[in-house]
Amino acid sequence: MSGTAVRPSIDGPVPWPEELAARYVALGYWQALSLGEHLWAVARRWPDAECLVDGETRMTYREMTARADGAALRLAGLGLRAGDRVVVQLPNCWEHVLTTVACLRLGAVPVWALTQHRRHELVGVLDHSGARALVVPDSHRGFDHQTLAHEVAADQPGGALVLVAGTAIRPGGVDLRALFTPAEDPAGAAARLDAAAPPAGSVALLKLSGGTTGRPKLVARTHNDLAYMVSRAAELCGFGPDDTYLAVLPLGHGFPYTGPGVLGTLLTGGRVVLAGSPTPEVAFATIERERVSVTSVVPAVAQRWVQHRTDAPGFDLTSLRLIQVGAARLPPEVAERIGPVLGCRLQQVFGMAEGLLCLTRLDDPPSVVHHTQGRPISPDDEIRIVDAAGRPVAPGEAGLLLTRGPYTPPGYYRAPDLDARSFVDGWYRTGDVVRRRHDGNLVVTGREKDLINRGGEKINAEEIETLAVRVDGIDQAAAVALPDPDLGERVCLVVIPTPGAQVELAVVREALARAGIAAFKLPERLVTVETLPTTPLGKVDKKALRAFVAERSGR
Repeated sequence: MSGTAVRPSIDGPVPWPEELAARYVALGYWQALSLGEHLWAVARRWPDAECLVDGETRMTYREMTARADGAALRLAGLGLRAGDRVVVQLPNCWEHVLTTVACLRLGAVPVWALTQHRRHELVGVLDHSGARALVVPDSHRGFDHQTLAHEVAADQPGGALVLVAGTAIRPGGVDLRALFTPAEDPAGAAARLDAAAPPAGSVALLKLSGGTTGRPKLVARTHNDLAYMVSRAAELCGFGPDDTYLAVLPLGHGFPYTGPGVLGTLLTGGRVVLAGSPTPEVAFATIERERVSVTSVVPAVAQRWVQHRTDAPGFDLTSLRLIQVGAARLPPEVAERIGPVLGCRLQQVFGMAEGLLCLTRLDDPPSVVHHTQGRPISPDDEIRIVDAAGRPVAPGEAGLLLTRGPYTPPGYYRAPDLDARSFVDGWYRTGDVVRRRHDGNLVVTGREKDLINRGGEKINAEEIETLAVRVDGIDQAAAVALPDPDLGERVCLVVIPTPGAQVELAVVREALARAGIAAFKLPERLVTVETLPTTPLGKVDKKALRAFVAERSGR
C-alpha cells in the first residue's frame, strides 16, 4: 500500500493524531478516567459482591480493591513508579488479577507473558520493554520459574525486581503474596491513590502481539482506548452484575482478559472464576459448581467440550448462556454443534492485540454466527480491504484487512521499523485476508503474514527458521503450518541437510529447547528435501511448500 508512514517513536508509544483523539473524546468513547478509576467506581457501588474466585480463595470487591491498594503502595515503596513496566508471567491465579489491578491503580504498566515462555522470550520482552520488575510463580508444572527470572533480571541494565508467588521464595526475591494485604489505613490509602490516578491518555498495558519473534512486538494500550474497548465489548455481550465469567484460557492472552473477559466482568460488577485447565472435566465441574454464565475458548477446546458433552452428558451446564470462540478459525460444522450440545449461545470473536475486535451479536441468526467472525464493535472502527497494491477490492472479494479506530493504536511500542511496515497513513495493516459480506460481517480466509496458528498460539515461522539453521547438520530450513484436526495447525520444519548429514526431529527439538524457546513452538514434524521451492523473486514459496507438506502427510 502506498502512503506516508506514521511518525515513528523510539522512546515509547506513537500518539493518536490530534483530530482523531478529539473526535473520540467528543463522541464519548474516551472518558478521561484511568482503568483504576473505572474499577474502583464499580467496587464502591457493589462493595460486598463477590468478584473473584480461585479455588478456595474468594474475594469481594471491597477486599480486592483494599488488597490492590495495599500492593500498589508497597510496589511504590519498592521503587516502582507510574510508567514503569512490570512483566507478569503467572498462571491463572488470583495473584495475576490483583497484580494487574494494582499496576493499573499505581500507573505501572503490566506486560503479560505466557508461563510457557522461556529465556528466549523473556529476555526479548524485558529488553524491549525496559521492565523494572518480573512477576513469576516459584514453580509451575515442574518448571523452576524463579531461578530463570533471577538470571534474566540480573542481565538487565540496573537489574530488575523479581516478585514471586508461592511458598518457597529464594533470597533476593520478593514475596508477592505478602504485598497483597490491605494497607493499615485502607481509606487513607484509597484517597492517596485516587489523588494520584494516572492520566487517561497514558499507557495502561503493553500487549504482546501474536507471532512475536526474538524482538517482541509490543502494543501500547492507553487507559482511554482499553477502557472503551472492554466496556463496549461487555455491553455487546450483555455482561452485568449477575454474570459469572470463567477464565480457562491462559491470562497471558488478551482474549480472556479484555475480550471482554476478566476486565469486562469486573467493570460491570460481575464475578470472575479462574481455572487452571480448559479440559472439559475441570471446566464442566467448575461451571456446575460456580454457576458460570459466560466463558471464552479457542476452537480446539470447543471441539473437545462438544465431544466430551456428547459422550458424557453428566454435568449441569444450564447456567451457561454464552460461549465465545476465537483466536483461530472455527469450522462451521463445529459451530453448528456448540449451541445444541452445550445448551448455550455461541459468539464468534476475531481480534488482535493491536486493537480491532469483531464479534457476532447475541441476536444474529445462525447464518452469521456459524459462518462469519462478526463485525467491529465500534461505529468508528474503520475498515479497508485492499489488494497487494493497496487498491480496494470489489465488494465481497477477499483482500488484505486494514483498520483504524478508537482503540487501535497507530504504532507499535519503540519499533519505528515495524511501524514503517505495518502502519500507513494511520491505518494498521493487520496481515489478515478477509472478505466482507453484504451484511458487514467479516469472514477470515487466511493470513498474509507467515504465521502458524497452533491452537490459538501464533508462532512466527521466521523465528523457528532462524534458530533451526544454527543446528548442526541443517543447511537451510523453512517452517510451515501442517493442518491438524485438533489444533488447527502444527509446526512442520522442512530442511535441506548439509552434505552427508542426517537430521532427526528429536535432535532438532532438543537443540531448539536448549535455545530457550517455548515448548509450543517446537516442530512436531520434520521433512528433509534436496531443494526448497522458490518464487520468481527467489524467496521460499511457502504456499507451494505447505501444499507439498499437506500432500505428503495425506491431509
